[in-house]
Amino acid sequence: MDNHTTSAKVLLNHATILYLHTGNLVNRSRLKKKCPSSPSEEIQDCVRATLNEWFATVPPTSPTDLPDTIDCSIPQATEAITPEEREELKVSVKLFICEADLSSIKDAVDKSCQALAVSQLDSVIIAPPVLPEGESQTLENLQPAWRELEGLVQSHKIAAIGTSDLDKELLEQLYNWAQVKPSSNQVNLASCCVMPPDLTAFAKEFDIQLLTHNDSKELITAASFQEAVQESTQDLNVADWRLEWVLRYSIIVKSRGIIKAKGYLVHSKRSNL
Repeated sequence: MDNHTTSAKVLLNHATILYLHTGNLVNRSRLKKKCPSSPSEEIQDCVRATLNEWFATVPPTSPTDLPDTIDCSIPQATEAITPEEREELKVSVKLFICEADLSSIKDAVDKSCQALAVSQLDSVIIAPPVLPEGESQTLENLQPAWRELEGLVQSHKIAAIGTSDLDKELLEQLYNWAQVKPSSNQVNLASCCVMPPDLTAFAKEFDIQLLTHNDSKELITAASFQEAVQESTQDLNVADWRLEWVLRYSIIVKSRGIIKAKGYLVHSKRSNL
């Protein structure tokens, strides 16, 4: 085991919080060799690859100077947005909330703005925590997270906010209740091959953009995340790490409609601390 790997394991063994940023996947040729079959497989591959690369860069660490929070990122793989090009780019985000702690919404938005060197995200779509089997999504479940998003719109951290996998009835309830109206709603075409006509009509009437996606409800499970970390660290105990949120961003050149950058941010915390 080399000194870089040893230092990285010492850091992870001590840390209580792990932030991981994959950097721009568009330019990471090593990840292009294999085409992932799903977003879930993609992020698991990215977590594993980012940890492996980060391990190789960690300098020797003093046992008396160990941080509680680790920022695991590859600087050369991260592309910050310059002020000169900001107006030409659209920064869109989908945020997967894994825990009920709503402070994670502001944390995720702040971290993504910091990573991309922007003061505001153009669009944020939220995917709430997965409900226990047999339970259905309700307006009451959505309201706390939506209030958090509305606050971020009012403080100019986000320009527009959207939802994911709401049927017409629930989207209408949210629209009527919300102060900041949803600008979009993502629909998983795995569950419906054609957009429901009532949803389409409602979205058209109230100028809500309907988008499609192929994300699973839980983009990456805690077990899959632990497995990816375990494969990178080998003998490190990872069973007590849990996911708090996962964020996927894309940076699109407005005039050309092409993706300039795409990546993931992940926040994980030790569950027994």
